[in-house]
Amino acid sequence: MIINGGSSSGKTGIVRCLQAVLDEQWLAFGVDGFVDALPAAMQASDDGIDFGPDGEVIVGPAFRQLEAAWMSGIIEMCRAGAQVIVDDVFLGGAASQQRWRDAIGTVGTLWVGVRCSPEIAAGREIARGDRAVGMAASQALIVHEGVKYDVEVDSSHTESIDCARTIAAYLT
Repeated sequence: MIINGGSSSGKTGIVRCLQAVLDEQWLAFGVDGFVDALPAAMQASDDGIDFGPDGEVIVGPAFRQLEAAWMSGIIEMCRAGAQVIVDDVFLGGAASQQRWRDAIGTVGTLWVGVRCSPEIAAGREIARGDRAVGMAASQALIVHEGVKYDVEVDSSHTESIDCARTIAAYLT
């Protein structure tokens, strides 16, 4: 299962709730964890990842190379029988989804969109205090451009557990 939504849209909370409501054991992996695992030299680097003053995220070729390896590793876990939920942010919209499709091949995948109004995501971003201001509002809509989903939820006014139940119902 791949869950896409902008920063502060509530994806991580929904993933944790999904782990609680699904009958099987699901592993959770997020793009934030991948970024945290990058060497310090790739932070604020043209070759790695950099964050602009308005929350823009810029990634370079070394980032893409390691991202492809990360994706392949997750897909191999699925092929080995693990149930996996990926929490991602499709900064490139449909192109980001296509990178996952290329990695996935024939592995069955549920595509989930988590929408959240830019204003509410921006408010959550301020409350969190751990993101560049502007990131949530700038990502709220662009991450969904051209992306095809099996199921979508809107976390603007819906609790994470209710979003998770909607997604879980789709699986059954």
